[in-house]
Amino acid sequence: MTGVIILVAIIIFVAVFVISMYNSLIKLRNQVKNAWSQIDVQLKRRHDLIPNLIETVKGYMHHERETLDSITKARSQAVEAEGVGEKAKAEGELTRALGKFNLVVENYPDLKANQNFLSLQEELTSTENKISFSRQAYNDQVLFYNNKIQMFPSNIMAGMFNFKEEEFFEIEDEKEKEVPKVNF
Repeated sequence: MTGVIILVAIIIFVAVFVISMYNSLIKLRNQVKNAWSQIDVQLKRRHDLIPNLIETVKGYMHHERETLDSITKARSQAVEAEGVGEKAKAEGELTRALGKFNLVVENYPDLKANQNFLSLQEELTSTENKISFSRQAYNDQVLFYNNKIQMFPSNIMAGMFNFKEEEFFEIEDEKEKEVPKVNF
């Protein structure tokens, strides 16, 4: 009788352990999905702001058609990108195009004084900051999730239930990683 009670206790303990481990993996996977959706929201906001910004500056920047076209092209590629890696690459291109745009804007003092432009530029800057924070939060969640999948004993459960590692949102271009140089 004591052997049966011990066996039942062991079975219950193992069942609770398996259920707990499985639920923690599900929770982490859902947190990764939530963190990605936060990035997606900010990227959509960014994509929505860009056409307004371009329309605002078209009248001022007659000779900068190439810059505006590169932003439009990069935006289209970013909107159509799928998956973390492809989105990260496309967003990197868009960031570079916007950086070039900001350099060109310096040549147009009237544009820099335009209230509509300043408002849009401030919103875009705010969105860029939110994207950075969202990327960091996403990568933190991916780290927790991937650690859980790779570490013993949860790696056994992850393998049994086919949990796959998630991809980090990484900057691919070395130029984007460089610290900008400031000269006075």
